[in-house]
Amino acid sequence: MSSDRTRRPSDPWKQAEAAFKPKAAKAVAPPKKPAIPNAKEVVSLRLDRDLIEHYQAEGLGWQDRINAILREASGIDQAEGLRPDELNAEDDS
Repeated sequence: MSSDRTRRPSDPWKQAEAAFKPKAAKAVAPPKKPAIPNAKEVVSLRLDRDLIEHYQAEGLGWQDRINAILREASGIDQAEGLRPDELNAEDDS
């Protein structure tokens, strides 16, 4: 009867000790920089509802307008060169 039962492949004592052994801390990799220079990044930002409605009422591009206002208020100059969304602009002069 014992011939039709399979043996355990490992020692249960060693498995229990391994389960409760403290694990080494994983190294946290620094965030990757975007592959496209000056690319926009998706973030979550909590804004007042009336502020969002104000900019959305002006139509499409409301996020770009908020970005420009924040850029101006912080004193950060726009980097020279084209942004990825400007590469396909109709006015290619």
